[in-house]
Amino acid sequence: MDFSLFAHMERVTSGQSHPELHEEFVSLCEMADQGGMRAIWTGEHHGMEFTITPNPFLQLVDLAHRTKNVRLGTGTVVAPFWHPIKLAGEAAATDLLTGGRLELGIARGAYAFEYERLSPGLDAWQAGQRMREIAPLLPKLWAGDCAHEGEFFQFPATSSVPKPTQPDGPPVWIAARDPNSHEFGVSNGFNIQVTPLWQGWEEIESLMGRFNAACDKHTGPRPKIMLLHHTYVAADADDLAVAVDELHRFYCYFGAWFKNERPIRQGQIAALSEEEIAGNRMVTPEALRRDLTIGTAQEVIDRLKRIEDLGYDEFSFWIDSGMSTERKKASLARFIDEVMPAFG
Repeated sequence: MDFSLFAHMERVTSGQSHPELHEEFVSLCEMADQGGMRAIWTGEHHGMEFTITPNPFLQLVDLAHRTKNVRLGTGTVVAPFWHPIKLAGEAAATDLLTGGRLELGIARGAYAFEYERLSPGLDAWQAGQRMREIAPLLPKLWAGDCAHEGEFFQFPATSSVPKPTQPDGPPVWIAARDPNSHEFGVSNGFNIQVTPLWQGWEEIESLMGRFNAACDKHTGPRPKIMLLHHTYVAADADDLAVAVDELHRFYCYFGAWFKNERPIRQGQIAALSEEEIAGNRMVTPEALRRDLTIGTAQEVIDRLKRIEDLGYDEFSFWIDSGMSTERKKASLARFIDEVMPAFG
């Protein structure tokens, strides 16, 4: 099983400046590269201080000049915010500028906050249908002379300019959860990204089951599947207790952004009170301690061995957490030095 890093610039308060956040992001990515991780993933979000990444291609081109070996992936671009010709061209240009290191993760998006600003009236269903029309067009546009008459897009014969550096274009990954999404990705020869969030072991098993069922229905080469999960390698029990508290606060804010019900000013959602955080029953500290990939180095190794045994090809260390730069670096260093060697 390969390992990768999933990271953004992120903040809940204005305590760190954007230049400081960028420096943190780059330093974590440099650690991942030097530590032997396979890839770095960063996504696309708009108008949200919680997750700061309006164009992941810019971040990845910058990282190409700061890293040597690691693959550089979008985790993910939000398909319905793109025209397929524009997405194919910018992805190809990024592949060129990164020396053929791009991997292209694609999703329908998740935040109603973004839908109502970038594409008013769009809902999750229509966003998913747009993604399903866009993604299969990308390899055809990279190959060249692709004409299309679809539900959402129509255009005469068009070729991606420039061409990707990788002969068949960047590997494409589809963010999937329900069985139909797995079948769509697998049937098109795309790799699959899955994110169980706080749902726990049952969801991790179920997601692999949906992927295997999709693979069983198709005769082509078996694509890869990557598990994205919040991870923290603790120095000791006291350190772990602090991490659980920090991740609980992070997920409370994640839920608030997802519900899209609180006031937002200057890109920041109205602060949650301590009472609101303590009373959040969607996630509890006890459940997060049980269900996330967090613990001592040996506890994390044991959990990852179970994940590897299920058949996952890649595990992505989701480091966004609201923690300080120092705590993120310390956890990632323990993961690289103490956990990864157990996997060869």
